[in-house]
Amino acid sequence: MNQELVATVLEDGFVLLDRQDTENVITEDQSRFENDLFSRYRDDYSRFLFYLGLDGKKFALSPGLSYLRALSEHFSLELVAMERLEELRENADPELTDGDILAFLDEAPFIPGREAITADWIREQWRIIREGYRGMLAEWKGSVEEFFQTFGSERHVAGKVYFHLVQSKEIDRPFAFLATYTTGIDSHGQARHVALKNALVEYGNDNRKLLELLSTIHLAAKKSRTVAGFLESGEIFHPLALTASEALSLLKEIPLYQSCGIICRIPDWWKNRVSAPRLKVSIGEKKPSGAGMEAILGFQAEILLGGEVISEEEVKRLIGSSEGLAFIKGKWVEADPEKLKVILAAYEKARKLEKEGLSIREALQIQFRPEGALGLTDEGMIGVSSGAWLGTVLSKMSDPSNIKQTKAGEGFLAELRPYQQKGLDWLGFLRSLGFGACLADDMGLGKTVQILALLHSALINGKPGVERKPFLLVVPASLIANWMSEIAKFAPALKYSVAHPSFTGKKELETLQEKHQEYHLIITSYSIVQRLEWLTQTVWDSVILDEAQAVKNAGTRQAQTVKRLQSAHRIAMTGTPVENRLGDLWSLFDFLNPGLLGSAAEFSKFARSLSEKPEGYTRLKQLVGPYILRRLKTDKTVISDLPDKIEMKTWSDLSKKQIVLYEKYVEELSVKLEEIETGIERKGLILSALMKLKQLCNHPSQYLGTGNYVEEESGKFQRLRDICETIREKRERVLVFTQFAEITGHLKDYLDAIFGYKGLVLHGGIAVGKRKEMVDRFQGHEYVPFIVLSLKAGGTGLNLTAARHVIHFDRWWNPAVENQATDRAFRIGQKQNVLVHKFVTRGTIEEKIDRMIEDKKELAEKVVGTSEANWITELGNRELRKMFELSL
Repeated sequence: MNQELVATVLEDGFVLLDRQDTENVITEDQSRFENDLFSRYRDDYSRFLFYLGLDGKKFALSPGLSYLRALSEHFSLELVAMERLEELRENADPELTDGDILAFLDEAPFIPGREAITADWIREQWRIIREGYRGMLAEWKGSVEEFFQTFGSERHVAGKVYFHLVQSKEIDRPFAFLATYTTGIDSHGQARHVALKNALVEYGNDNRKLLELLSTIHLAAKKSRTVAGFLESGEIFHPLALTASEALSLLKEIPLYQSCGIICRIPDWWKNRVSAPRLKVSIGEKKPSGAGMEAILGFQAEILLGGEVISEEEVKRLIGSSEGLAFIKGKWVEADPEKLKVILAAYEKARKLEKEGLSIREALQIQFRPEGALGLTDEGMIGVSSGAWLGTVLSKMSDPSNIKQTKAGEGFLAELRPYQQKGLDWLGFLRSLGFGACLADDMGLGKTVQILALLHSALINGKPGVERKPFLLVVPASLIANWMSEIAKFAPALKYSVAHPSFTGKKELETLQEKHQEYHLIITSYSIVQRLEWLTQTVWDSVILDEAQAVKNAGTRQAQTVKRLQSAHRIAMTGTPVENRLGDLWSLFDFLNPGLLGSAAEFSKFARSLSEKPEGYTRLKQLVGPYILRRLKTDKTVISDLPDKIEMKTWSDLSKKQIVLYEKYVEELSVKLEEIETGIERKGLILSALMKLKQLCNHPSQYLGTGNYVEEESGKFQRLRDICETIREKRERVLVFTQFAEITGHLKDYLDAIFGYKGLVLHGGIAVGKRKEMVDRFQGHEYVPFIVLSLKAGGTGLNLTAARHVIHFDRWWNPAVENQATDRAFRIGQKQNVLVHKFVTRGTIEEKIDRMIEDKKELAEKVVGTSEANWITELGNRELRKMFELSL
């Protein structure tokens, strides 16, 4: 597999470059080019960023790098177009307008860290590019023009020559052309312009200076027959009267002249292109009679010229008489006959659609790719807008604060935070419309509780007399225990069953098909969906996918089977809705709202065009944005409502091997306890058992003392992957605490493979000097994704505030010790919320002790300051047996 260079924007705004496997073909030349880029990146980010915009797009780059290149190219273009650049040199300060910033925000690609691309981030990158340019030019002794040519760039510094095109009062020749040059600065600080013919007098016989002045014109003459003709005839030195057709030819070549260093002054109506013919389409003025993506919407089309509506007859008349520019209603407009023919053909297609009507899906597809749907080759020829009803709906979907509140109902035991209530409102609104919804909140913001609130609202508080269908929840098997725990905690009135052999007896699993209607919710896993055919044959109220990135690869049997599930509504939950590949987004929406993004082939073709047409990202976001609700812990509307430290239980299940070993050990322990009476020996046996069972809950290999740490043999290892894959996609950092130094190396090896980066290990055997070096690396700009720490070694004296996550892989059962470890990340200097994951293995001693500490807060007080779990040794044999035995 080839590797390409990819860019990720980290949460602090730092741009991380690394390599990633790709299906794209990477040639040897491109590989050398990317190696050169990476070398420059490591040497000096500012110079790398400036250099990136000089390569002239000779190679296709990954979306993140293409985006940075576009920003750098814009800087270079603005730079070389500046007047008096040769005089200003490194003091030049190209302007980045608010319009530029909005355009770059709209065109930001779907890459990890896209949320960090803000207006301030774009301004900062612009400043860095300028810093790179200034540093490099300060070391250059030649001209700025020569500086650009050194890199093989096609950029040409703006000279002193200007082309002016203005309207005149002549009927036959309504435009005037004049070439001028600047001769210094007037008393008002403005450039002084004189006609180009004056140069013949000013420079006299000094051909060298005259050729230098005319160098940009000679360059343009090599590419333009029009300019070559003006130069050969000498007309370039005199004012010229032009016909509309001649003026149009000049206007079309303006980008060419500017690339040669000629500064052009042209009418605003051409610059803004408001005069060009366009097809205006409005969809969804009134509410359709049905619901869902197949509901039929109204459709209306009009032809605009110069921003004014014109009739079909007027268009036909212009096609027969226009020279390409027409004077209509007191202003000049572009009336290119060929463009008008294309617009007219598209208008006639649109009129047919008006009579037939469009489904909501078809209407939204036209908004996404209007040029393709109506036979237009240029998206600039068409403008699609939403009518009153559709516009209101999309506005509410994009801003949940405008949606009527949905109540979770009595019996729901969670108090929703304001942003969670908005999430419930949004989910309820899209469900009422039959639109698929992607809940993509950041990890730790409570996606699960919002979904449970929706289920509680829909099923517990359903309308009397209305037939109720159960919901189907599909999750990774490692998350089933988490959902069971959350249901018991927040929505105990929900009747649910688990369609999975590890949770449901074989007999009950066989009869579940007949009695599934008795439940509000059926929970199953992605693997079981492929095995139980009745799940795809049943029509559900809604199908909900947790960790929906499981269907990102459309070609897998898993994704194809899940997409066959039948329901009136679909929900996807994911903390990473889009990664580096747009195909993931297509596959996600192929589940949520099939057909919305076209076929896989159509979308693939669109995705390939984005390197040349980045404005396509804008339309893609406009299309998919209303169906994705994503809130971040850094959102100002969210962060004020969050504690600085979010603590959550992370449930896992034992593997089959762990269950066998656990039950065997407890049986042997029970026999030994009956043989031993009281005293030190009994206490030692109990504390040893606690330690052994903790090791077994971590991994059978730790308990057995073998070195083969296979992921499938440990529920905790599988849950660790679930969490860390999401952390990896966001390029965040995590601290993983364990009290066992012997497992730290195995955890590091496992996490190295998940992250694709080398992490660090810190335990009591690490020298003090080495610790500081490790902390500095973790806190620096290099992406070091994790540190595995033994709890005691990592408990004091460390400042690791770069971490957004803390994982307690095994529990100390002493709140004070755990909090002390957590505070390595959550302490003075931490500017972001910290998410604390406390691992608990369901049905084991871990769950029993965790529940006792939660239920009896005074017990926690009793434990603080004492040896770990000494209080357990005081329990009787029957109580101990109950605490140690496995209860699933």
